[in-house]
Amino acid sequence: MFKEFAYQTRESWSRTRRVLAKAEHLEKGSNPRFVVTSLGAEAWPAQVLYEQLYGARGEMENRIKEQLMLFADRTSTAFLRSNQIRLYFSSAAYVRRHALRRLGRRATELAQAQCSTIRLKLLKISALIRVTVRRAWISLAGGYYPYVDLFRQVYAQLRLHPLRC
Repeated sequence: MFKEFAYQTRESWSRTRRVLAKAEHLEKGSNPRFVVTSLGAEAWPAQVLYEQLYGARGEMENRIKEQLMLFADRTSTAFLRSNQIRLYFSSAAYVRRHALRRLGRRATELAQAQCSTIRLKLLKISALIRVTVRRAWISLAGGYYPYVDLFRQVYAQLRLHPLRC
């Protein structure tokens, strides 16, 4: 449910401002959200402004946080090249996981999953890799793997898209 109202603080704001309120109730309880904006109500109705403009901004911030989850912020050595290669690897990992999320989107859990969730559910699997002259064989763990159905869904979706290099 969306509502908007005018509000002014006692001391810190010089004038009244437009505030958007979003009230929702989730499984864990109530989740109220408030946004203070200077955008006019005529051009931006409350729900449209919150979902399209501020929601997109929140998604952008989530993508930035994901890059930090892949250690893109660790440039701790004294040498430029070692920091640069770390950033390259982090960027490549981010692009790979974004593509995995986009191509495996039909697997419902991955549609909005963060990089850490994708890593936990799809990539942290023990495997045995055997390389012969003609082939490389990958044998996934034969024990208990709780996300096997999700893995199969994503694998089926990825097989629908040819590899382009």
